[in-house]
Amino acid sequence: MTEPTLRLGVDTGGTYTDAVLLDSDGGVVSAAKALTSHHELTIGIREAIDQLPAETLSQISLVSLSTTLATNAVVEGRGTPVCLLLAGYNARQVDKAKLEHIVRGGHCALVPGGHDAGGSEREPLDLEQARRVVTEQRDKVAAFGISGLFGVRNPEHELKLRELVRSLTGKPVTCGHELASQLDAPRRALTVAFNASLIPYIDELIRAIKLILKERTIHAPLMMVKGDGSLISADTALARPVETILSGPAASVMGAAQLQPHQNAIIADMGGTTTDIAIVTDGKPIISAKATVIGDWRPMVDAVRVFSLGLGGDSEVRFQGGVGLAIGPRRVVPMSLLVHRYPEVLTTLERRVDAAVSPRSNRFAVALFAETSQRRSFSQEESAAWERLQKGPLDVEQLSNEDRALTRALARLVRDGIAIYSGFTPTDAAHVLGKASHWSTRAAELTAIVWARQMRQVYGWGKFEENDPKGPSSAVEEHMVRTICAALVSACLATDPGETHHGERERTARLFSEWISGNSAVDGGLFSLKLDDSRSLVAVGAPAELYYPDVAQKFNVPLSIPNHSSVANAVGAVASSVIQRAQVTVTQPVQGIFRVFTSDGPIDFDQLEKALVKAGSLASALAESRARNAGAGEIRIEIERELDSVDDPDSASVVFFEGRVKATATGRPGLVADAFAETLPGDSSVVKSRADRPPQAD
Repeated sequence: MTEPTLRLGVDTGGTYTDAVLLDSDGGVVSAAKALTSHHELTIGIREAIDQLPAETLSQISLVSLSTTLATNAVVEGRGTPVCLLLAGYNARQVDKAKLEHIVRGGHCALVPGGHDAGGSEREPLDLEQARRVVTEQRDKVAAFGISGLFGVRNPEHELKLRELVRSLTGKPVTCGHELASQLDAPRRALTVAFNASLIPYIDELIRAIKLILKERTIHAPLMMVKGDGSLISADTALARPVETILSGPAASVMGAAQLQPHQNAIIADMGGTTTDIAIVTDGKPIISAKATVIGDWRPMVDAVRVFSLGLGGDSEVRFQGGVGLAIGPRRVVPMSLLVHRYPEVLTTLERRVDAAVSPRSNRFAVALFAETSQRRSFSQEESAAWERLQKGPLDVEQLSNEDRALTRALARLVRDGIAIYSGFTPTDAAHVLGKASHWSTRAAELTAIVWARQMRQVYGWGKFEENDPKGPSSAVEEHMVRTICAALVSACLATDPGETHHGERERTARLFSEWISGNSAVDGGLFSLKLDDSRSLVAVGAPAELYYPDVAQKFNVPLSIPNHSSVANAVGAVASSVIQRAQVTVTQPVQGIFRVFTSDGPIDFDQLEKALVKAGSLASALAESRARNAGAGEIRIEIERELDSVDDPDSASVVFFEGRVKATATGRPGLVADAFAETLPGDSSVVKSRADRPPQAD
């Protein structure tokens, strides 16, 4: 019997689901695309896999998933309702992290408790108050999240709260110290909230792919791509779905590197919902927890440093006050796609093209996904709207004339990410301009005409020829190119989003992009701006060919759109290894005492080296355990020390105040984890010393 040698990569995006078979050398054997079926993910995944040669399926040795579902949910402000238990937090921290926006109709509960920076208890944990909250919320939310003040220094209260939640509910529960090791209580709570809210999305995806693999008798380990481009087992992804935020963008970076290797490149991936940009230097993308930016959020997860914004082929083309034409960040169903799926809608469009316009023109609603707790909390009107959506698209214009209460209920379903509107999109504009033809061009033309009239008559913006769809479509195309240019500059400027105000960076990016592209050139100017000559632009994603040739021309940089670029995410899904990291912190709370923060609480040593050795041992064991649980076989571990110190002004000595020992465990995916027999060499620790400020309050 032939040894299985093929690897199957599957990427589930906002618009398409891709499937790719790679051979042992990383070459593409076969590739396929199908429309993502949000109401039932199995449909799109099954259609994509079934386009692959049937005789190859028995040769699959590994299946790996990447997805933009988590990223899209964050960018679009979707997620399932969760309850956050915050031990020792205050209202200011909740407000700073904007947690009320993330729990999506759930609840943020401030529970007395928490620890201080040294790991000592600040206030006893009030388990009775927590019990009342959990009992009240357990039937209203999909999951629970727990974060304690300085929980990374002592997780005692988080562990007690987790035990309480598990004893009272059958719901998933996430603890902050399991997701992040850095200080910054508001960001850690935000990360916990995202993790809890995304569990149902990843659960649905994993269930869908497992069902299809069983149907096709594909017996291979199932992995998922993390935001840093590495792989984890499906079970690990389900427990830590926040790590799959930026899974799709990370997979596209890995896929682009596989398809078109570059030492120094700007990699841009445009999908249906987002544009994701990463910088590759010396053949490697930067991995960072500080610089992870998704829309307006900065979750505390290790990820490929990606600048992600809500701009894609399915982004809504709309009017924005003070700006005029705006695109995104909300994703809608392109009207060309809606008619492709539901041909009967074209009759309505034909009838509406000469009718009076309103803000609801071009607006139909389609069902997405509703978790059980969400359906349970539906009002009577929301239940009625959901039932009607199961029969097909709802004409919002007609519905608003017939039943205003039902229209409002439908709007709430859309707001909560349970349904989605249709609208005019860049994909529709591309159909009008003859640059795309895979869906209904006639629907795109009618939509463009109605949209132009809507902009003029409802919002007083735009001067387009009557009944000419090409004018507004060309305006959309030009706006897309300008926005991509600004996004590229912004990504290159965003070395540390935490230190540059978002609005300031956007203004600078617009100015620089206009200057670089020559739109604002001034004769005799003494300044010149250009991108790094060593950089090339690598564009992947289905819409890449539509916009990036113009972008590259404006920036005067070489452009590569590799073969199979439209399925780069699926290629990247199986082009990496399992990588798990762990960090243990050492501080000096008082002179001569060196404190190691462990999962069981702080341990003190009288010598720094002893403390660092202990921290290294703990970090190694934790990283190895995580790697094995994530599906790695043979594992290699690297240890790195980062030591923060300051010069003592009263002596010639250097005063240590904090160190971080980081362990990185790397291994290829394996069916059965091999026994780890390697011992760390004595010189495996790399010491980096730098002067820095003491750690800030959590």
